[in-house]
Amino acid sequence: MSEAEGQQHPIKIYLWIWFLLFVLSTLSYMVDYIGYQGMLRWSLILVFMFLKAGFIVAIFMHMTWERMSLACAILTPPLVILVLIGLMVVEGEYTFGSRLSFFSS
Repeated sequence: MSEAEGQQHPIKIYLWIWFLLFVLSTLSYMVDYIGYQGMLRWSLILVFMFLKAGFIVAIFMHMTWERMSLACAILTPPLVILVLIGLMVVEGEYTFGSRLSFFSS
């Protein structure tokens, strides 16, 4: 009956993810310390940020052990927002380019 009350996860998983988060945070700080500039800097920072967020959501928010329907219901809206942001970036670049070509002549 004790199994029906709640699911227990081994502490080893939490410690391992905590260690990975510490390593990823260190690497993220090292990007600034080394002095990378431009797109490489921002790409590395974003990659480390998404990896850390993924580990936090998967393990500490227990998404790994949830049903697929619940995981999709929680993860789909942010993904749709990211797609819409990408579309806005593309349209913004087009608008900026057309304004440059119109006002420069």
